[in-house]
Amino acid sequence: MTCRESAVIAGIPWFEACFRRMDPSVQIDWHTADGQRVAPGAVICRLSGKARALVSAERTALNFLQLLSGTATQAAAYVAALASTTTRLLDTRKTLPGMRLAQKYAVRCGGGYNQRMGLYDAILVKENHIIAAGSIAAAVDAARQLHPTLMLEVEVENLDELAQAIDARVDRIMLDNFPLPLMAEAVQFTAGRVPLEVSGNVGLETIAAFAHTGVDFISVGALTKHVRAIDLSLRLRLD
Repeated sequence: MTCRESAVIAGIPWFEACFRRMDPSVQIDWHTADGQRVAPGAVICRLSGKARALVSAERTALNFLQLLSGTATQAAAYVAALASTTTRLLDTRKTLPGMRLAQKYAVRCGGGYNQRMGLYDAILVKENHIIAAGSIAAAVDAARQLHPTLMLEVEVENLDELAQAIDARVDRIMLDNFPLPLMAEAVQFTAGRVPLEVSGNVGLETIAAFAHTGVDFISVGALTKHVRAIDLSLRLRLD
């Protein structure tokens, strides 16, 4: 199997599982590893086994490896754009249905970090929660009572809400769709009291400028939502 373009490989466990399910005797000799970048034309692996097993599992196995390598490659591009900063790249829950664990694994292969896996391992208080509870303070208090040990983050849309979130002593604050000047002002106002995360309108052309304001994290939904599969080719050879 070869890669037809520059890419960061991710998804080897899923690729292998497809062939093992068809025939446990299939042998796979890897020439790379998850998290490694390969050049166009690089040999990714060589497989040996019964033709029926190889051609039956081929499409599903390639689907996994192409998609997850696309996710990892995208993440690596964003990480590279942050190279001159201390800001960390985060993913979101905006993953393809049924693929969350796999795509979040791929983000890590690309050098990014996982924000949260689901509703069970961290709390993100968003605008609808605040509206339903009546205020940021009320929403935070209710969340703390239900799950006092979970990391609690609040999404804010302006400096007034930022001040309320700081007063509520949350673990992290998300600046949602803040324009660049307001983002810089928010960093100065917060003065390191609470870690800040930026979300919204983040692209490869804007992420470095956002990071240079001094925010701690930038989350990008496009890492797992707008994915282009990597072009891989698997050719059969009869011995």
